[in-house]
Amino acid sequence: MSEQDKIQLFEDQPIRTAWDAEQEEWFFFVVDVVGVLTDQPTQRNASTYWAVLKKRLKDEGADQLLTNCKQLKLKSPKDGKHYSTDVATTEQLLRIIQSIPSPKAEPFKLWLAQVGRERIEETIDPEQAIDRALETYLKKGYSSDWAHQRILAIRVRNELTAEWQARGVEKGREYAILTDEITRAWAGMTTSQYKRLKGLKKENLRDNMSTTELILTMLAENSTKEISQR
Repeated sequence: MSEQDKIQLFEDQPIRTAWDAEQEEWFFFVVDVVGVLTDQPTQRNASTYWAVLKKRLKDEGADQLLTNCKQLKLKSPKDGKHYSTDVATTEQLLRIIQSIPSPKAEPFKLWLAQVGRERIEETIDPEQAIDRALETYLKKGYSSDWAHQRILAIRVRNELTAEWQARGVEKGREYAILTDEITRAWAGMTTSQYKRLKGLKKENLRDNMSTTELILTMLAENSTKEISQR
């Protein structure tokens, strides 16, 4: 793991994180999150709480969650030595938060319930997913023209991946290789190089494109789809 420590703030409380450039994933130090959500006076208390919570999760059958949690070497402010400390991805962290009986955890639980309900509704009526995406972009401050262009770009991308799936292209690595070639064809660089150029990490590259860039992306992907069909 390529570690880059950074402090994130939750209600003005510091949460230590590490960025994994290879996986493009933020990892959060679980002890910090537990300490903030349960108002622990010291990090030692937070570590004790997390140890008890881990045992309870294991007893509840959450072995896979605990197994998938990684560990990073964290420098202790007391003796300067590095100790292995549990870290979790955003998804794993939300699962852990669900098990913490804290008033501060309630907003996360409510949010999870809302997301689950919306996902079910979108499965029944896929058009709702498009409406929610458009609404989200507008709330984030994007212009109406850009937001509609972005939704169109999503549709073009979905049509391309449907074509790939029909041709036996495997999701994941093969999708990434082909996407890199498409991006290289019109931008002269791979997707990861493009993200670095824009100073992005976990952020979605296309959400940080101009209208012109979106149009060029759609043109390239639509052409790729038509070539594949022919």
